[in-house]
Amino acid sequence: MTGTILFDPLLPIWLLLVLLLVSGGMVLLAFRRGLSGWGLRGLAAIVLLAALTSPVLQREDREPLSDIVVLLEDKSASQTLSDRAQQTEDMADALEQRLINRKNTEVRRIPVLDGAENAGTVLMQTLSDVLAEEPAGRIAGVIAVTDGQVHDLDRVPQLPAPFHLLKTGHPEDWDRRLTVRNAPAFAILGEPITLTLRIDDLGASPQALEAPLQISVDGEEPETFNIPIGVDIEVPVTLPHSGRNVLQFVVPKADEELTDRNNAAIVQINGVRDRLRVLLVSGEPHPGGRTWRNLLKSDSSVDLVHFTILRPPSKQDGVPVDELSLIAFPTRELFLEKIDDFDLIIFDRYKRRGILPSIYLDNIVHYVAQGGAVLVAAGPDFATADSLYRSPLAEILPAGPTALVIDQSFVPSISEIGARHPVTAGLPDPNAWGEWLRLVDVVPDAGHTVMTGAGDRPLLVLNRFEEGRVALLASDQAWLWARGYDGGGPQLELLRRLAHWMMGEPDLEEEALWAEVNGQTMRITRRSLSSGVEDVKITTPSGETLTVPLTEGSPGQFEATYVGSELGLYRLENQDKTAVIGLGPASPKEFTNVIATSELLAPVLAQLRGGDLSVAAGVPNIRNIRAGRPAAGNGWIGITPRDAYEISSLSQTAILPGWLVLMVFSALIVGGWLREGRQ
Repeated sequence: MTGTILFDPLLPIWLLLVLLLVSGGMVLLAFRRGLSGWGLRGLAAIVLLAALTSPVLQREDREPLSDIVVLLEDKSASQTLSDRAQQTEDMADALEQRLINRKNTEVRRIPVLDGAENAGTVLMQTLSDVLAEEPAGRIAGVIAVTDGQVHDLDRVPQLPAPFHLLKTGHPEDWDRRLTVRNAPAFAILGEPITLTLRIDDLGASPQALEAPLQISVDGEEPETFNIPIGVDIEVPVTLPHSGRNVLQFVVPKADEELTDRNNAAIVQINGVRDRLRVLLVSGEPHPGGRTWRNLLKSDSSVDLVHFTILRPPSKQDGVPVDELSLIAFPTRELFLEKIDDFDLIIFDRYKRRGILPSIYLDNIVHYVAQGGAVLVAAGPDFATADSLYRSPLAEILPAGPTALVIDQSFVPSISEIGARHPVTAGLPDPNAWGEWLRLVDVVPDAGHTVMTGAGDRPLLVLNRFEEGRVALLASDQAWLWARGYDGGGPQLELLRRLAHWMMGEPDLEEEALWAEVNGQTMRITRRSLSSGVEDVKITTPSGETLTVPLTEGSPGQFEATYVGSELGLYRLENQDKTAVIGLGPASPKEFTNVIATSELLAPVLAQLRGGDLSVAAGVPNIRNIRAGRPAAGNGWIGITPRDAYEISSLSQTAILPGWLVLMVFSALIVGGWLREGRQ
């Protein structure tokens, strides 16, 4: 039990001071006038003023509270290397036992785990959460058993007691690290980009001068190079294909190296074309020609070369030859010398007129076989003897005309396989499409008919010819949708998809396998024209193989979700399609630097003069120290006893009760009066 005198003045302090001055002045005046009762009057004033301060005696029954020591046990990924996990557990067990054996001491043993989304070791956030739950007046010390690699030092809390570091690891530990910088998300095909690589040896390394580096693209067989250690190396890279390119850089694990988790880096770069070059040849002016031109010119990534045949050479009307056109049609340059510069050639209502000799048409066939693309938008002339089908192009065209032209209205529709093909799948609201007015009757002999017209006849036929692609649109009426005739339709989206499919855009491949990553979760997508696909085979970074079933989410698109337990490069296989994807960073933040260190936590230790000791040196002694004193020494660490308590009961007693004040005050005043009267 403890007693404390408290004051609860009945008047403001300033007023009490005024009364004190007035009373003192009156007593002084009585003294100077020689009144013998001045002393008793002064005592009466003191008693009255003391009563006005209302003093009370407060008695407390206190229950002592134990001190709390926070013991942080680092269980992050870097602590699994070598024997650190065992070191940490043994040291934490020993410290916990010593602290428990101390009088009036409790231990809060808290594990420190990896943070979410590659945040690394969140030791300070964990400590902040603990301190928020415990009263600061009871915290006697904080002890962290860790390798010192802490990644949230911007969250250091206000420490109420000394912080001590017990560092795991061994002096002979060393590690080799690979770093890749300057990796862009996109790169232009055919143009080299430069990546900066660096290999560093950390800790007690063997002082090697070079290290082998393996480089692979899309999981193919790697190439090995020897590069110097500790030097930035610039590596020029040219992407081999459009879409996602996965580059993997690996440094083989060296003898006695702590880990190879930071010896690999995965760089995923999307290859994009600089410009898509399109040659549009219109056989004659018609409303659909402007539709094609507007479509292609609206795409900023397309370079368009457009020629329209205004007058055929066979027309004899006396016009001078030098006035037949603004410029001569450069047939030799376009179709012989520069043809490989184009990604797509479009023949819009073109028919044979002697402008393009057979040798040029033969060259177009060769162009397609080598990976080019040709789109034929057929008009009525396609059904005549002057049709392009009656030329060497018949070898690549997926359908031939029957000489019948159907001049009647019809609403285009998507075929069964068209509902699965990326060019036509998911086109908006097919039930609200407007009518077309003409269709050239054709008979497909190759490829896929993705759209049909009048009488379920083929309207749009797509085909692959060797390395290239060919499309036949058996109508010249697509422009009606652009004009809004009968409500219009998705003409812009259809023709845009068609053009980009022909130019080999990866997003429009009808047979494709890819994956999208979100943290540890991989969303696998398989697009196919088949009604069913096999399970996808997954090869993990460690070489383990497993299969995951695919379910059809929409026509032609099958999906699966896989949660990977490893970080690194995964290989996906389904039938003849393969893909590689990096799950998580190949070198997580936790493995960026795995050498145990005190440097990062040195400012935290210095705040309250905490200790920096090695776990390998043994379990330190624990001493009591006063606040502000050095909290660590050779083989010992200190905690600050807090002497905290809680009050179980409380009582207050007035020191000057009213009746006593009245009696004493009255007695002193009367005594002074009698003394002066007797005098």
